[in-house]
Amino acid sequence: MKNFLRIAVTILVMIVLVAGCLIGFLTVDEFNPEEVEKLVIEGKGEKTISVGEPMKIMSLNMGYGALGDNADFFMDGGRKVYTADKARVLENLDRDISIIEGIAPDILCVQELDRNSDRSHFIDQSEYFKVISKADVFHGNNAFATNFKVAFVPVPIPPIGKVLAGIEVFSGYRMDSAVRLRLPCPFSWPLRTFNLKRCLEVVRFPVEDSDKELVLVNLHLEAYDSGEGKIAQTRALKDVVEKEAKEGNYVIVAGDFNQTFSNTDASAYPAIRELWQPGSIDIADFDPDFSFYQDSSVPTCRSLDRALDTAESRDPMDFQYYVVDGFITSSNVSVQSVHTDDYGFVSSDHNPVIMEFTLR
Repeated sequence: MKNFLRIAVTILVMIVLVAGCLIGFLTVDEFNPEEVEKLVIEGKGEKTISVGEPMKIMSLNMGYGALGDNADFFMDGGRKVYTADKARVLENLDRDISIIEGIAPDILCVQELDRNSDRSHFIDQSEYFKVISKADVFHGNNAFATNFKVAFVPVPIPPIGKVLAGIEVFSGYRMDSAVRLRLPCPFSWPLRTFNLKRCLEVVRFPVEDSDKELVLVNLHLEAYDSGEGKIAQTRALKDVVEKEAKEGNYVIVAGDFNQTFSNTDASAYPAIRELWQPGSIDIADFDPDFSFYQDSSVPTCRSLDRALDTAESRDPMDFQYYVVDGFITSSNVSVQSVHTDDYGFVSSDHNPVIMEFTLR
């Protein structure tokens, strides 16, 4: 009995020491971006946006190339951590490229793009797009903003491992500057050390024969917080866009809000189980000169509590869908259409959302 107790105590001490060392390492190695960071603009975009020119912008959360219709994910109530082998990741990326080439956007905003991560087999997805695709949007300018950088995410079992991911803007049009604006993080230590550090990616495009700029904000707001994070991040977004609009700039916000706008009727996708549910953005909290757009005729996102390709039913009464992706524009942006294209969530747990617009 004494030997058993001695062995048990030794094992317990070793577990505590390993856990302590791991938490210490994650604390020292924690990604702590500055409040404002200048981003590198790559490529040689030469075209300049003109007032009155018809343009098309597309937003796509690509689920880091690993959340296709075969995937379920533990954070949504599923079982898997690793949801795709390397061949399936490449298949998903190739399908994304085909979708983007078919839509042919002038500006592309992507979220959940991996650059060097275990979960997507260390494929640099930004470079993959630029090398493989012939779409003009990938051969102008691009700017990447990191929002997830952890040497080793220790949970769950098996652990997620290394992650380097973020959000990115691509365009055939010239970008003058790009910055990363830090958003509030709702998590405390030690969870904070291996969680996402959300941000706004603010990209400025010159406008021909104008002293004003098109200010584009690409974002992916908090998902798995208790609600306070999304609220605080939305307030930070409000401050940024209202300041830009008061200066007379053209403002477009695009991305995955993880929230439904209060002017969106998402009743076709009811909460049918105790699954993750999005927050809500009350558009009345913003200056009335801003317009909010989500297309609820097609869901922009699906739950990952189970795989879609083997689901007994895809009916919204049996399978959980959401409307969380969309656009916000200032009053000097004329919007002709906003629509979500239904690609069946084959390559991602999100559908692309497209807006056609002109600058007044």
